[in-house]
Amino acid sequence: MLKNDMMETLVRTGPGTLMGNLIRRYWVPALLSSEIAEPDGPQVRVKILGERLLAFRDTNGRVGLVDEFCRHRGASLFLGRNEECGIRCSYHGWKYDISGRCVDLPSSPEAASKVSITAYPCIERAGIVWAYMGPKEKQPEPPEIEWCLLPDSHRFVSKRLQESNYLQAFEGGIDSSHVAWVHRFEMDADPMHNRSKANGIIKRSSNVVFQIEEVPSGLLIFARREVDASSYYWRITQYLFPWFTLIPPFGDHPLGGHMWIPIDDENCWAWSINFLPSQPLEDGDRKDMEAGKGIHVEYIPGTFRPTANRDNDWLIDRKAQKEKKSYSGVAGFSIQDASLQESMGPIQNHAQEFLMPTDRAIVLARRLLHRSAVDLENGTEPPAVNASSQRVRSAAVILDKSVDVKEWARLNLHDALNKPVFTL
Repeated sequence: MLKNDMMETLVRTGPGTLMGNLIRRYWVPALLSSEIAEPDGPQVRVKILGERLLAFRDTNGRVGLVDEFCRHRGASLFLGRNEECGIRCSYHGWKYDISGRCVDLPSSPEAASKVSITAYPCIERAGIVWAYMGPKEKQPEPPEIEWCLLPDSHRFVSKRLQESNYLQAFEGGIDSSHVAWVHRFEMDADPMHNRSKANGIIKRSSNVVFQIEEVPSGLLIFARREVDASSYYWRITQYLFPWFTLIPPFGDHPLGGHMWIPIDDENCWAWSINFLPSQPLEDGDRKDMEAGKGIHVEYIPGTFRPTANRDNDWLIDRKAQKEKKSYSGVAGFSIQDASLQESMGPIQNHAQEFLMPTDRAIVLARRLLHRSAVDLENGTEPPAVNASSQRVRSAAVILDKSVDVKEWARLNLHDALNKPVFTL
């Protein structure tokens, strides 16, 4: 298949598309549990994978994720009433429960059993409502990525709107070479990164050598920088299929990870997670996260849209750029990445890109995603649906040049939740 055809497949995730069919076979992060905190509280519009949905918490505290529109004449249930274990349309009173069944049709009660709207099963884990949007008989076990299994006190989760296709956002998360450029002046100042002894190594060594290994969970991405004549500094990123990444740690700061979830083909939700495996987050760190430091952002009040966005040129500060306080002139790790990814356009023109050896992880991730989508269309089950394969960690470590890093990773990063955190 030609490259352009492959890329067209990868960026389209709506119902019935090859990629849409693939990623619907996994639990999809739909919204924060706090967005629908109260039983019978306000319902919330949710758009994911090109579908316009409505989330609500019913009288019994159960979460529903249903089609936004009433089957009668298409009125939005966002304007309806969430009460007595269901959403009632304000137009003519038709009412639906969390399974999408019409449980009351006032004008013709006998017809209610014949009416339903799309509904997706939901679970809550890590303060997130997850939905399964694939075939009922193929529903996998819930996610077991480490931060999903921790107490709330050990974890901080945020999400932000990114105005680009999910793919170019996700590819930034597996590109370890960009850190030495766009983030180089931020690392020593940001309170979520400034205690890492490796910052100096990263900044002085922009020549990164990559090794990639396909594993049951997705890809292991090894980025190598020279330390001295006898040792290498390795940043080992975990890409967990289809949209999780685990960031190599920075010193004793909380560990980090991301998810990139398509809203439609031109927008995505960028989820950012910090966590500590064995103790609660410190109050100071949590306050910094809430303030938008590290991998989090400041928002336009009442929204999940960052304050710095394409409409204001991401608040670029040429003075800060000239004074080497920000390499690109944009402040904040997440917005530095998002600004560059959004600047590519809603969907990057992949026909014009010129890839280099440092892009190996991106190339192999694309191939894995595309192969899996085509294989599913041809009857082969998708990879990494076994949640236990997600029990892995990333690492940042200095190793002697004689060490086989892939073997080291197999011993220390696989089934790793009871093993030490490797950081520098």
